[in-house]
Amino acid sequence: MKALVIGGTGPTGPYIVEGLLKRGYDVAILHRGTHEIPLPTEVEHIHNDPHFMETLQEALGVRTFDLVVFTYGRLRLVTEAIKGRTPRFIAAGGAAYKVRMLAEAGSPEGTPVPIPEDSPLQLDPDLKGASFAKFYYMMAISELEVLKAHQEGHYNATYLRYPRLYGPRQLGPREWSIMRRILEGRKRIIIPDNGLKLDSRGYVENMAQALLLCVDKPEASAGKSYNVGDERVLTQREWILMIGRAMNAEIEFVPMAYSIARPSWPYSWSRYFHEVRNITRIQQELGYRDVVPVEEAIMRTVDWYLENRPEPGGELEKQLGDPFDYAAEDTLIAEYRKMEEKLLALPFTIGERRHPYAHPKKLGDLT
Repeated sequence: MKALVIGGTGPTGPYIVEGLLKRGYDVAILHRGTHEIPLPTEVEHIHNDPHFMETLQEALGVRTFDLVVFTYGRLRLVTEAIKGRTPRFIAAGGAAYKVRMLAEAGSPEGTPVPIPEDSPLQLDPDLKGASFAKFYYMMAISELEVLKAHQEGHYNATYLRYPRLYGPRQLGPREWSIMRRILEGRKRIIIPDNGLKLDSRGYVENMAQALLLCVDKPEASAGKSYNVGDERVLTQREWILMIGRAMNAEIEFVPMAYSIARPSWPYSWSRYFHEVRNITRIQQELGYRDVVPVEEAIMRTVDWYLENRPEPGGELEKQLGDPFDYAAEDTLIAEYRKMEEKLLALPFTIGERRHPYAHPKKLGDLT
């Protein structure tokens, strides 16, 4: 059996390749060759750019595969380029829900928690008030193209809606924003809205396991899209505390409103609404369970970045957009606390609280 992994050197790639090899596949990976990583010697490397039809066709030639897995590139083009080359296609991409865009645009509809898999996709490229509306639109169109190719009989296809990934080799690793502060002696961490926001995340090995379940169960997963993510969903506060625990560091949170907590924006997620995906379908239909619990996954992530520290001011930190401007953070904290003191000094009286249910002390007492 022959398998092609488009990507293969990113966060989930090595785990997918390893899983395919264990399942008896001869594996080739198609990637640009800019991020080589250690892989078994029997894995074939096809170097070309998966973002353009001409380079895809040049790389593939007349080759065919029993399985094609997509993790990187331009999905709409790959969906077309592999027609007639494989009977089975599994694509991993993002989740482009309309409810998320509506919440960001200030719609009163809000975002359901968790977001069900049958929520409408973002199919309005010009949705007013929503940043990245066009980007999410293109993501939704890509998913629909995969499912359309399945319906037309070109191949048996499955689409996985990845959450925000974490773990080794992740681009723009937001954990590093917290880790570097701890390494440089920062104890005070600015956190938006007291860190109560919930966000689905996925440890890279867990997400590879979700994809490999689709490999194992092609009939059950045929023509379907699945939300995937870690089974346990953390608040931002819990996420930072676990990073601190993994580094044996005590953290003092400085909670602020999101609009003011600007230093936290590089390591916090989208504002105002929880983004939790319902993963019941893949649990029930394919038997998904985390292979690495969240606590252990964060520990492994921290250990990997301690051993592979991003260069200060280098490419990964540029992707984060985090200036690590501690002087500005301290100034903001000091001024914010002064403002809190002034606000708390304003006169305000709260009425006496009474329990809404009666607690009679004797028979006939109605109060």
